[in-house]
Amino acid sequence: MPGRQSGDTAQTDEGSLVQETRPRTTSVRLLGLIGALVVLAAVCVSSMVVGAEHIDAGTVWRLLWHDDGSEIAYIVRELRFPRTVIGLFVGVALGLAGALMQALTRNPLADPGVLGVEIGASTAVVLAISLLGVTAPSGYVWFSMLGAAAASVAVYALGASGRAATPDRMVVAGAALTAALNAVVGIILVLDAQTFDRFRFWVIGSLAGRGMDVFLEVSPFIGAGVLVALGLGRPLNALALGDDTGRALGLRVNHVRLVGALAVTLLCGAATAAVGPIVFVGLAVPHVARMIIGPDQRWVLPYAAVLAGILLVGADVLGRILGAPGELQVGIVTAFLGAPVFIALARRRRITQL
Repeated sequence: MPGRQSGDTAQTDEGSLVQETRPRTTSVRLLGLIGALVVLAAVCVSSMVVGAEHIDAGTVWRLLWHDDGSEIAYIVRELRFPRTVIGLFVGVALGLAGALMQALTRNPLADPGVLGVEIGASTAVVLAISLLGVTAPSGYVWFSMLGAAAASVAVYALGASGRAATPDRMVVAGAALTAALNAVVGIILVLDAQTFDRFRFWVIGSLAGRGMDVFLEVSPFIGAGVLVALGLGRPLNALALGDDTGRALGLRVNHVRLVGALAVTLLCGAATAAVGPIVFVGLAVPHVARMIIGPDQRWVLPYAAVLAGILLVGADVLGRILGAPGELQVGIVTAFLGAPVFIALARRRRITQL
């Protein structure tokens, strides 16, 4: 009896330890996410304050609510506020899209471009400029979304090819479609100098010159994509165990992949339509998120969204500082920031598992 009682005591202690550890782990992750949100808020405030014309936070807050018709009010309300909001939403979209792509394909080097979303959007924009004479960024949005959606459908159809769409086949199909559409874009740009002049300002990736009209056009797609993506955390955890194990757990593998591809199309298509292709955000940020909180997709997805927002808005602020009195485009800054981060992650002995 004493021995049995001792065993029961040990078992009770072990069970209580497990119960205590899980809340602690959850609370630490939640506190980390709250801390990241605080940093994101600070970066957004910096985006409203920093620029060729330095404006203190108090003045920014006052002018957001009361337009006095001054030049500073125009800068705050018509220039900095729209680019900050667009940068925030685009960062969230790219971070989630990258995390989804890496989880869906179980490939740590995957990014939203794997599904052909970016090249599909770029091809549609080039055609809109060349054939229809579209010149304004707000005019690119719908063509870019249509091109992104068409490319994603084509990749999924080619990857399935009469069977289930596996990650390997989708990656190969995406690479093939990207190569073909890159050739189409290259031919048009070589033959049409005017289209090249207009396209090169979009393709470099920039938040400048985007007004609230652009945000209002893409925000429904980004909002829908965010909701779909955040709801995939638990199914993606099951998918990480392998297709057969996932099916044994009751997971509809093809359904999860199709819904995930839809979310990637909405997120990356809308983000690319708004500001042009932005590199490294969707590739590097999910690795940082997994390095911080592990492979649980229920936490990786929100962390990737917040961290990507910090990176993109912060890169835009840094571009204004480094390029003063002008500015460096955010696509250039993210490339310079993202490449060293990703190289450092690649040099680690072990890349965080998906």
